[in-house]
Amino acid sequence: MSEETTAGRPGRTATAEADAITVEVIRQSLIGVVQEMQNSLFCTGYSTIIRESKDASCAITDLSGRVVAQYTVLPLHLGAFPETIENVLAAYPVEEMRDGDAFLVNHPYYGGSPHATDMAVVAPIVVEGEVFGFSGSIAHKSDIGGLVPGTNSSQAREIYHEGLMVPPVRYYRAFSPSPEVETLLRANSRTPHLVLGDLRGQVGATHLAADRVRALCAKYGRSTLHTASERLLDLTEARIRAAVAQWPDGRYTGQRLMHSEGMADGQPVAIRVAVTIEGDRIDFDFTGSDDQMTGPYNIRPPLVRAVCSYALKCLIDPELPSNSGFFQAITASFRSGSLLDPLPPAPVNTYMPVAVASAEALFDAFGKALANGRIAESSSGTNGTFSYRIPGLSSPKVQYELPAGAMGARWNKDGVSASKVHVANGSLTPVEVLETEFPVRLERFELVTDSGGPGRHRGGLGYLREYRVLAPARFTTRNGRELTPPAGKDGGLPGRPSVLTVNPGTDREAAISVESGSVTLGPGDIVRVSQAGGGGYGDPRTRPVEQVLRDVREGYVSAGSARTHYGVAIVEGATGVWTADETETGRLRAAAHEERES
Repeated sequence: MSEETTAGRPGRTATAEADAITVEVIRQSLIGVVQEMQNSLFCTGYSTIIRESKDASCAITDLSGRVVAQYTVLPLHLGAFPETIENVLAAYPVEEMRDGDAFLVNHPYYGGSPHATDMAVVAPIVVEGEVFGFSGSIAHKSDIGGLVPGTNSSQAREIYHEGLMVPPVRYYRAFSPSPEVETLLRANSRTPHLVLGDLRGQVGATHLAADRVRALCAKYGRSTLHTASERLLDLTEARIRAAVAQWPDGRYTGQRLMHSEGMADGQPVAIRVAVTIEGDRIDFDFTGSDDQMTGPYNIRPPLVRAVCSYALKCLIDPELPSNSGFFQAITASFRSGSLLDPLPPAPVNTYMPVAVASAEALFDAFGKALANGRIAESSSGTNGTFSYRIPGLSSPKVQYELPAGAMGARWNKDGVSASKVHVANGSLTPVEVLETEFPVRLERFELVTDSGGPGRHRGGLGYLREYRVLAPARFTTRNGRELTPPAGKDGGLPGRPSVLTVNPGTDREAAISVESGSVTLGPGDIVRVSQAGGGGYGDPRTRPVEQVLRDVREGYVSAGSARTHYGVAIVEGATGVWTADETETGRLRAAAHEERES
């Protein structure tokens, strides 16, 4: 068994005082610097993944790698940055670092990257000739080799199948890139122009942050900035402990089953957690989770600790600063060889469904102690990548999009439709951008009626996109069809599962299977991606009639589902307006009540 607990804090050498107002001004200033980093990164991005999907995040850390400021785009990176910098420091003594350096790492086991396509760039912040801290960014790359275009393959059985692995290396020296490093990257990518362009944008963002932090040191003093940074972490820790102290003591267990095609030979896989609250202390025990998988559905502990931080932020205050104070307030333990603490060379490229499932296991546990932790299961979205061979181009065009899913209903609200869920984040690529940059036309983009799980509070709806390819292409998926859809809670029903189909409605219609790995397409072929909906919460026959009627009128729920699942008779009038038949609705709901009582 391996255990991750709160790391000992480095010795405090600062003597400068920083009053509460100064600390808050510095906090907001550092957040502003991180926002400026991200704006720079998104505006200079070469790939649609960076500039449209915004699959990247930035942070400023102290000398030991603790995150002092992160303007959250991707919550998991709160755990990734410290691990990344710890590995950079293990490879390069801080005394040898200079202004203008930048270090590159993407190896999940020798860095903090969730998977190899997330490449981290870290730069030292040099103040008065000494390294004061670090600025860093982590951003997804369109392709770094591997079994399939886009790199991430459902067929990966070890980390070596998942593209080029870069341990910590010095990428920039004196503000100039290493030709050797870029030669290796160029030779191992199907889209070298995009990869190098995005990486240089990351370097620019980190060096920008170094300039801004030096300016803050000049304004407030290096010691004051150091002291304020320490206090920011302590304040976050104190706020978390104060909130936890108000929660009922006890040991609360939670579980989330993952059951998808291509995962563990189609058998359910469980993430289990025990949350122990004792006074102002909180512990997360994941040691009961199932063994690591042979496929890429694994995730490393630093990222799961970030999931714990996300859950606490949801339950305490969404405005809590995103910094390493979270990790000072919690302890977490994992079992070596489990899917949450895999042994190398286990593959990890499809880590996000595992991260989302970890969050849902946590809320399953918290919901037994706290009302605002009660939520039905969500869908994290089914992924797919197109690659096109264009005459005259030496490299393929790789169309990678971040999928959205749908939130499960909460104990007091409907779920959110067509949304990234829990620790997933980012944006859907706009239709206009896709059709401009790739040989593809989107035929349909709409919410899927009845995909949200029925309940007193309805699950969020999934969405459907139909892509007509205009050139020879290959479509690759790594998620697979859900064999058990997102579950409802407290009497709510499950959402409708996701479906991937090629050429729907024709004599060539076929389901796209994760086992096949990819599908070859010709001009005119259509791929339909239909995302799953979230689970419902509570008995659907207790949903107010006027809300069911509104759902039918807006196309969220069909009249048939309204009758079957909600016990509401909806009829279409002569003018085409849907109305509720009160008499028939009363009869349907009375009959359902009698059935429940018998």
